[in-house]
Amino acid sequence: MTVVAFDFDGTLSDSEMTVLLGDRRDVAADMADITERAMNDEIGYAESLRKRAALLEGLPRAEAEAAFDEVVLREGAADLIAELNAAGVTTAILTGGFERGVAAALEREDVSVDHIVSNRLPMRADELTGAVEGPLIEGTKDDALADLADDVGVDVAETIAVGDGANDLPMLQVAGLAIGFEPKPAVEPHCDVVVTSMAEARETLLEETAVLER
Repeated sequence: MTVVAFDFDGTLSDSEMTVLLGDRRDVAADMADITERAMNDEIGYAESLRKRAALLEGLPRAEAEAAFDEVVLREGAADLIAELNAAGVTTAILTGGFERGVAAALEREDVSVDHIVSNRLPMRADELTGAVEGPLIEGTKDDALADLADDVGVDVAETIAVGDGANDLPMLQVAGLAIGFEPKPAVEPHCDVVVTSMAEARETLLEETAVLER
């Protein structure tokens, strides 16, 4: 048994939740700029997330829900997750993104993972407050992965992490196998393997860990 932990935005999904939300407040360009700076490790992740959330203050619940409903999985992601689940692998999504968007994308594909660690955008009077809450604002993905490995009963060195951005670096650095999914330039040197599709990710799992059977 092992644990495979995926990032979400930019990895399992090519959607960027804050940008989808920002489109509905006409701040998507500002969102994208902040996200890019964070993914390239130019500003801290917590700072970037709070800046993006603040731009969303006042967005109505209905608009937020509609944006989350636009979040989709990459081609092949649902099949890969389902195959890992069937093989007895513990699957997890560790994301600084938002639980509602992750859930919407998984539900659409009728697939699930064993664990989701994510953040939330609180509401007041059916509008986003501009704040953000959750374990992966100041908390880091290496701690989340270590906690998950401990719960499952495996050493963190036996885990596999898949991610693309600077906030994925902590889990990529402690995992036994670090898979970069089209990783940002600052992240690529820390990856054991680089892939550009879910099909390549599956092949890597087959070749490097033999957790799946053909």
